[in-house]
Amino acid sequence: MGRIDPMYQFSLDSYIDLFNLSIQKSHRSAKLEERIRYLNEYHTYAVYRYTCRGLFERHKLLFSFQMCAKILEMSGNLKMDEYNFFLRGGVVLDREGQMDNPCTSWLADVYWDNITELDKLTNFHGIMNSFEQYPRDWNLWYTNSKPEKAMLPGEWENSCNQMQRMLIVRSLRPDRVAFCVTAFIVSNLGSQFIEPPVLNMKSVLDDSTTKTPLIFVLSPGVDPTSSLLQLAEQSGMAQRFHALSLGQGQAPIATRMIKDGVHQGNWVFLANCHLSLSWMPQLDKLVEQLQVEEPHQSFRLWLSSSPHPEFPISILQAGIKMTTEPPSGLKANMKRLFHLITEPQFTRCTKPSKYKKLLFALCFFHSILLERKKFLQLGWNIIYGFNDSDFEVSENLLSLYLDEYEETPWDALKYLIAGVNYGGHVTDDWDRRLLTTYINDYFCEQALTTPFYRLSVLDMYYIPKDGNLGSYKEYISLLPGMDPPEAFGQHPNADVASQITEARTLFETLLSLQPQTMPQGVAGQSREDKVLELSADVRSKIPEEIDYEGTRKMLSTDPSPLNVVLLQEIQRYNSLLQIINSSLVELAKGIQGLVVMSTDLEEIFNCIFDARVPPMWERAYPSQKPLAAWTRDLGQRVEQFARWAKTAHPPVLFWLSGFTFPTGFLTAVLQAAARMNNVRHGVAQSWIAQHSQVPGS
Repeated sequence: MGRIDPMYQFSLDSYIDLFNLSIQKSHRSAKLEERIRYLNEYHTYAVYRYTCRGLFERHKLLFSFQMCAKILEMSGNLKMDEYNFFLRGGVVLDREGQMDNPCTSWLADVYWDNITELDKLTNFHGIMNSFEQYPRDWNLWYTNSKPEKAMLPGEWENSCNQMQRMLIVRSLRPDRVAFCVTAFIVSNLGSQFIEPPVLNMKSVLDDSTTKTPLIFVLSPGVDPTSSLLQLAEQSGMAQRFHALSLGQGQAPIATRMIKDGVHQGNWVFLANCHLSLSWMPQLDKLVEQLQVEEPHQSFRLWLSSSPHPEFPISILQAGIKMTTEPPSGLKANMKRLFHLITEPQFTRCTKPSKYKKLLFALCFFHSILLERKKFLQLGWNIIYGFNDSDFEVSENLLSLYLDEYEETPWDALKYLIAGVNYGGHVTDDWDRRLLTTYINDYFCEQALTTPFYRLSVLDMYYIPKDGNLGSYKEYISLLPGMDPPEAFGQHPNADVASQITEARTLFETLLSLQPQTMPQGVAGQSREDKVLELSADVRSKIPEEIDYEGTRKMLSTDPSPLNVVLLQEIQRYNSLLQIINSSLVELAKGIQGLVVMSTDLEEIFNCIFDARVPPMWERAYPSQKPLAAWTRDLGQRVEQFARWAKTAHPPVLFWLSGFTFPTGFLTAVLQAAARMNNVRHGVAQSWIAQHSQVPGS
């Protein structure tokens, strides 16, 4: 996990302690087989719970799936060729010998590449031909809103197990991969492995010792200080709680606080350790001393830091790590908010019926605002840092105003909560309008008078009937784990882009966790042989360099802006082609042992094996394509400029995204238009706008 984030460091000693704890707490049995099964089940979930406490939300599902895959692999229930395809997809560099796509009207070529490569796996022979036999059935499956639950065409419905169905979904509908992964984890490990436990500070404190640093891994806009102060009051340590924000000149004070705390039994909280990295080696030594000393039984060392590669690994391994960011999903967010609400707080308002309903609506409102960012540009025009302080202040306002006024002051509540408190973050007018729309839907008279008032168009999201705090928590536990877009008032397709991005990130991260050595595969290929074959294939597909000198001489009599752009593009693409060719030649020599494998060559080796574009090759222009599609795309880009250079005449149509610097091309077009019409360059853009006419208008 340390490859994913520098703060994900876990020690063998911590694991041994956890294992011993599992032996003590797991269910006992006189039968050896049952005892082992109980121990395995308890310890597996203990590892998940312990690790999730220190993981960011975006990595928790990934960790569950990695655990699940490793357990199945060790038990012999996971076919590695299928799992490798799930991670990498189909890599097709040469389409010459490929069967033609029989469904070009609705199936993209990149998805057909996946199917043709999937057909090569043992259990998928014939799936290519099935697209010719059942094109209509495959189209119905492909366009289904939940294809992972739909019946597969033909004999594939009965011949595919769960993992094999996932490969088909991965090949054709990558936006549904996260749903498949979730179902796969539930089937093999249980539903508790997709519902990360809510951070319980009291439980963390109970698990700690005087020698264990407690480390908050910070997220933007989240401050754990208030939660820590509340815990100190509950534990009777408020008078002996000492906090310090690290920075320039604070190191001697921090050292003294730790030494005093060890002897006097204080809680010492050192915030923002990432701002005092030069002092971290000294802190490392102080933590080492704790392991050999006998501190006061009440002493605890609390630290907070943003993720940073220079944070001492030994402190991370010795400590208990906690992330502070809100969980992902409406259910998880509402569960966490109701976990923060105490029983006295829940019953303090003099109008309990109104307060409970509007408190639930406020929790839903807060969760909606946090989760809407997953829709990317369809969520917010600008991403805002809404945090727990916004909710706490709004909750206090709600209780105060309901107590003060006989009639519910709707306008005041909506203005203070959405206009001032949450609205204080919002700078975009359209985002502010969205915020107002949400608060008008949730804070209204119908929310109080209508039984089971619906908070969205979906029947599952409503304000439950009055009850105690536990009844609200029970209702929240019944909400779906994956949020449908309709819950946010969005179109069902609104989260397709974010789901594809999430799936791509999942594959890339899982690939980075794979072992760097691989046993001989089904085809008898080692990792090195596979990379040699792919790199040779890439070299054969890379186009020749364009003749820069010949083109420059040909265009020397006409130094127009477009010709200057052409020469600049030729230079950039030639430079890229030289880098690709030289790096592939060096890589082949490195694999054969003729040269030493440098860090750059290692990176290129791993990227090619994983069918990714090496970062060294991406400097000319940004792209998210996998290696095969990127190689074909590069050939088309170079072909555009090679044809232009050969004819010495600009094409009738320009492929704008084929330029490494499109802005330069657009500027050249402005300059050419300005010169042609004798217009000053400064007013060329407005002149073109006035004199351009759309055909048919």
